[in-house]
Parts: sequence; structure tokens; C-alpha cells
Amino acid sequence: MQGFCDYYMVCTSPWTYLGHARLIAMANAHHISVRIKPINLGQIFVESGGLPLAKRAPQRQAYRLVELERWRSFSGLPLNIHPKFFPADDRLAARCVIAVQRREGAARALALAGALLQSVWAEEGNIADESHLRELMQGLGLSVDEVLADAVSDTVHALYEENTQEALEAKVFGAPWYVFEGIPYWGQDRLDFLERAFAASESRAA
Repeated sequence: MQGFCDYYMVCTSPWTYLGHARLIAMANAHHISVRIKPINLGQIFVESGGLPLAKRAPQRQAYRLVELERWRSFSGLPLNIHPKFFPADDRLAARCVIAVQRREGAARALALAGALLQSVWAEEGNIADESHLRELMQGLGLSVDEVLADAVSDTVHALYEENTQEALEAKVFGAPWYVFEGIPYWGQDRLDFLERAFAASESRAA
């Protein structure tokens, strides 16, 4: 691999869902490692002045729906504009992603994150429900009991907090947020710029 991209994400973000598969494809094409870092976005909002969706002005909420419709059409991805289980408490799901990364590496963690995002935004899944988390992880062939035990450990809880603190120090204020070669990119609509940076890095390394 030529370099790495830090990927600050939450498992309930539609924008993270819309960009997730493309980020992985881009990184693979340009030999970039992705370091997935689930974060507590609620804490990020508190520290950075952001607001959760329910507290945003009506016009902002309305425009968000316009953008979701637009991106659904553009991306071709299945997307429920009003998913049944959103918002949802994604903290256990996030810690499962961290646990899988610790146990089995980034590729498997990215696969789980993708399954979680798809569950929320395309399959009406409740990722706050441990039984549903079990089903998703079983479908990926993960060692479910071991992952869940790790996910509730003090070690993984500390890593989740560390990711969030690191994000704050990196001036993250939303998700998805990518950092490559020290440069931040906020949102899946910045992936074109990130891909150009990946390509430039690959060319320099050739």
C-alpha cells in the first residue's frame, strides 16, 4: 500500500452510507489503506457547534431530504429516505466495528461497517438491537460472541473515545470525514477530490 486514509464515520449516517463503497473501491484502486475510525458524532456536535437532525431548522431538514433524493438517484444505491430505525443508538455497533478491526483487520471492519450502513438505509434494520447485530455479523462469518465480548470491553470503549477525541483534535465536525496526507475532506461529495489526491500520491510513489 502507498499510504493511508483516516476515515471518521458513524454507522447511522446516510452520507457515510452513500460514500462507503466508493471509498473502498477508490482506495483499493490506488493502493491506499483505509483506517476506519468510528466516532461519537453527538459528542462531536457538542464540541463543534453542530446540531442533531431533530434540532435543526425546518428549512435545513427539508433541504436534507432534497439532497438525499438527489444522491439516491445519482448513486443508484437503494436508500430509504425515511428509514424505520433512524436515528438509532449506534454505539455498540461502532464498538463492534472497532473490535473487528482489532481482531481481523481493516478489510473485515469495513465490510461490517458497510453492512451496518446498508441495514439502516436500505433494509429497515435496527442496528441498536443486539440480536440484529448478531445476524449481520453471522452473515459476514464473524465470530459473533467474541466480537461482542470485545465490543463491551474497557479496551474497545477507550478506543472509541480515543477515536472521538482524535477527531476533535483533527477539527472534524461531521461525517463522513476523510483525512489523507494531512488534508481533510468532509462528506461523500468530496470523494472526487479525494480520489485525485489518491491518484497523485500513487503517481509520486511510482
